[in-house]
Amino acid sequence: MRFPQKKRSKNQRRRRYPLIHIKIQDGHFHIKGMGAWYSYWRDPYHLLLTIPWSGFFGLIALFYICINTLFALAYLAGGNCINNARPGSFLDDFFFSVQTLASIGYGAMYPKTTYANTVVTLEAMISLVAVSVLTGLAFARFSRPTARVIFTRVAVIAPHEGVPSLIFRAANKRGNQILEAQLRVYLMRDEVSAEGQHMRRFYDLKLLRHQTPSFMLTWMAMHPIDEFSPLYGMTAESLIATKTTIAISLSGIDETVVQTINARHTYSAHDIMWNNQFVDIVHHTDDGHRYIDYNCFHNVVPIEVID
Repeated sequence: MRFPQKKRSKNQRRRRYPLIHIKIQDGHFHIKGMGAWYSYWRDPYHLLLTIPWSGFFGLIALFYICINTLFALAYLAGGNCINNARPGSFLDDFFFSVQTLASIGYGAMYPKTTYANTVVTLEAMISLVAVSVLTGLAFARFSRPTARVIFTRVAVIAPHEGVPSLIFRAANKRGNQILEAQLRVYLMRDEVSAEGQHMRRFYDLKLLRHQTPSFMLTWMAMHPIDEFSPLYGMTAESLIATKTTIAISLSGIDETVVQTINARHTYSAHDIMWNNQFVDIVHHTDDGHRYIDYNCFHNVVPIEVID
């Protein structure tokens, strides 16, 4: 017995999600097509918050020109309905719309028919809503907390207190403090389960110090590679073979705006320097003081092996 198949609608037949391609270059994952299934026009608020400022002002200018053009055409459709405007002049009606939308009101041109007053009323209502929305969007963009934190271009594996350790540095580029700063470090690599299933597995890497009450200058993060570490027994070749990636997440409270800020960074297997150490950036002066030389912030030197 055959059951009749339900007919799918046209939208269901045509709906196909695009493929997302994951390419690996120098150990870094490059995702192409991510968000291709997502339509920004269905979420314009997110679009206006995430596009660059040039695109934001460009969309505002485009909206401003389009809305005034539409109302100028509406005034033209009403005939000679604007006093002191040249009959049939698109420019006069356009600039009258600009004055109405911005509540300028020079008084040189004004509506003289019921139709024109109706269109002016509609435009004034749209103007109130548009100004409120654009003001809120501009404030939301300006008020978004951002972090100015940099990480060293590479991480190193070097001995610390006799234990091999994964080490990297971070620095706060602003002149203020990040309060209650926390560092979380994750290791991601390809593995094969006992059932033969390929998967991308995540591990937490414990640091000697994962938080600080005040992050103002620099932070040397260290993960000891002991028998409990996911990096234990790994080599430079095995890191590359398993496509290992180290992901870092820093969070804290910006003391200026008193809001939570976040910074992220990733190291691929190619970014991890074995048997190297960072150049010391903290120096002592003859009068007993200290200074930090950020010119050597990213520099590393090989570890001298003593026979």
